[in-house]
Amino acid sequence: MTNSEFRYAHHPEDVKRYTTEELRDHFLIPEIFKKDEINLTYTMYDRFIAGGAFPVDKAVKLETIDYLKSENFLDRRELGIINVGGTGKVTVDGEVYELGHKEALYVGQGNKEVIFEKSGNEQPYFYLNSAPAHKAYPTKKVSKKDAEVVELGDSKYCNKRVLNKLIVNSIVETCQLQMGMTELVEGNIWNTMPPHTHSRRMEVYFYFDLEEDQTISHYMGQPQETRHIFLQNHQAVISPEWSIHAGAGTSNYTFIWGMAGENLDYGDMDKVAVNELK
Repeated sequence: MTNSEFRYAHHPEDVKRYTTEELRDHFLIPEIFKKDEINLTYTMYDRFIAGGAFPVDKAVKLETIDYLKSENFLDRRELGIINVGGTGKVTVDGEVYELGHKEALYVGQGNKEVIFEKSGNEQPYFYLNSAPAHKAYPTKKVSKKDAEVVELGDSKYCNKRVLNKLIVNSIVETCQLQMGMTELVEGNIWNTMPPHTHSRRMEVYFYFDLEEDQTISHYMGQPQETRHIFLQNHQAVISPEWSIHAGAGTSNYTFIWGMAGENLDYGDMDKVAVNELK
């Protein structure tokens, strides 16, 4: 079964007036993984889709959803998958790809059938991102050894982290979808500092590897009009193009950034000094 929900885009002037509950209702994706289902959120920000496939007792098949008005999910879309659990299998039009922990798979436009299932006794958690596509590119698996790895930050500022570029244009041909994974080094809590905005792209942040009973505060909003949302493990938050996107946890964690929009230039961002935030 494939479930879906719909989210509208929002003007920053309106968001300034939101209560905590309203902010969470519009931007937080609280439940990514549902047993033996695919759970998706469709947002009007660049028509991005984020969600998860969670095959526990049976395989699950990616089905089209009403918002797409297409026979197959990927008729006019591309798909990125990162497995944040144990080893599992993804079958794309009959070809089987085994994905280990923190491995990725790009699936191009035009593929008809995508099936997710367990591989042995391990439990996979398949995190999904999708964006509209204008051209069919080949399906490609990306392991961590294939990733572009960048070390960022400094323990002095509690933001030492390892950034793994997985589905990016230097590794995989895509139309607009970009995905990567940032791992906070133990003892570090801040991600994406100094913060930035990029008016040509939106993002979704998915948080995992968070210790039980710990939490993450995700900061969003215009640089001089910020808000925060507290998240738990395996939750995601939508980040509009006008918003910063940064977070701090009560322990270290990992997060996946997925983005789509006007270009594929990872460095296309408008940085904001930390002492200028309000």
